[in-house]
Amino acid sequence: MKKIFVLLVALAMVFASAACAQQAAAEPAAAEPAAEEAAEEVVAEAPAEEAEAAPAVENPVIRLSTTTSVNDSGLLPYLQPYFEAATGYTLEVTSAGTGAAIEKARTGDADALLVHAKASEEEYIAEGFGEERVPFMYNYFVIVGPADDPAGVKTAATAADAFKSIAASGSKFVTRGDDSGTNKAELKIWTAAEITPEGDWYVNIGGGMGQALTTAGEMGAYTLSDKATFLATDTSLAILLGESDDMKNTYAMIAVTPERWPDTNFEGAKAFIAWMTSAEALDLIDAYGVEEYGEQLFFTIR
Repeated sequence: MKKIFVLLVALAMVFASAACAQQAAAEPAAAEPAAEEAAEEVVAEAPAEEAEAAPAVENPVIRLSTTTSVNDSGLLPYLQPYFEAATGYTLEVTSAGTGAAIEKARTGDADALLVHAKASEEEYIAEGFGEERVPFMYNYFVIVGPADDPAGVKTAATAADAFKSIAASGSKFVTRGDDSGTNKAELKIWTAAEITPEGDWYVNIGGGMGQALTTAGEMGAYTLSDKATFLATDTSLAILLGESDDMKNTYAMIAVTPERWPDTNFEGAKAFIAWMTSAEALDLIDAYGVEEYGEQLFFTIR
């Protein structure tokens, strides 16, 4: 019996040792999933680490003097973060009518221009203040007014005919009167109509496009607007005439010449123009507004 007892004790010790060995072998295997999870976390973060940073630039601020329409339409605020992320530059934007925008560049308070009045742009360059004129997009001017159209603008064959009808009817017309590109275009139409606009019906606000549209809406008056700003503005007015070749509205950029203003950020201005004429920027411009308004607001020149 004693031998049997000793044998049973020995067998029990063998089984206990085997169980401990199995438990010890199992513990490292349990740690493997945690290691795999850590590896997965590192892989998930890798794209952020690999994303290309914008290049460092010596003079990162670009002073852009621009027309109100690219701001009021929302286009420039839409493009700005894309440009800054791609180039490392920061845009410092001042918007005003084209005349005031060009004057700001003429006095050396801007590095680049983005405006829409070809004759004024060419004059600015001829005076030695700017480099090459770079047209890159266009939209259309439209004549807008009350939906019931008391002057009969809808039936006019041309913009000049429409202006003749407005003047003849005595309907109110709101002019920006700010020497902007839109104001210059409006005055050309009055000249083509052989009319000198004056009197109580011709309301000069001396302000931007958004203000002109708001005032015209409140007064039930007519005005001339670029289509993009009109669509982006909450107003009761309706588009009555537009989108013809004689209502085409072309935007261009000009770098301020360092020969006139040595402290200008010429490299920054060139980088801005280069990016704005890149395929990336032009695709963004063509797509802008389509989802929100159901139609293209600006058309690029390629």
